[in-house]
Amino acid sequence: QVQLVESGGGLVQAGGSLRLSCAASGSIFSINDMGWYRQAAGKQRELVASITSGGRTNYADSVKGRFTISRDNAKNTVYLQMNSLKPEDTAVYYCNAMVQPAPPVRHLEVWGQGTLVTVSS
Repeated sequence: QVQLVESGGGLVQAGGSLRLSCAASGSIFSINDMGWYRQAAGKQRELVASITSGGRTNYADSVKGRFTISRDNAKNTVYLQMNSLKPEDTAVYYCNAMVQPAPPVRHLEVWGQGTLVTVSS
C-alpha cells in the first residue's frame, strides 16, 4: 500500500506565497514522474506541474514563472513553491505519483487526498 500525504495548503492574500509538500510512504521500490494537479470549484482537474525522476519539469502556462516544482528522491517527496499567488489559483491541489511497489509489479498511479489553497483578493 502506497500513500501520498500533502501538506502546506491554506489561506493567503493575493501576491503571497505558499509551499506545498507531498510525501510518499509505504511499499516503494521506485517513483517515476511526480506532479501537482488542481481542481477549482466547478472545473475539471488540471495539471499544474510535473517532474521526472531525473528532474525534468513541465508547467501549465498559467503558472510558469510563478510556481516551481522540485523533488527529494531520497525522501520520496515532491514540493510546489507557489509565488505571486492570484485569486484564480484558488483550488484543491492534488499530488500525483507513478510508484512501483516492487518489481516486477508495474508502476501504479497514486493520488493524494488534496489540500485546499485559497487566495483572497
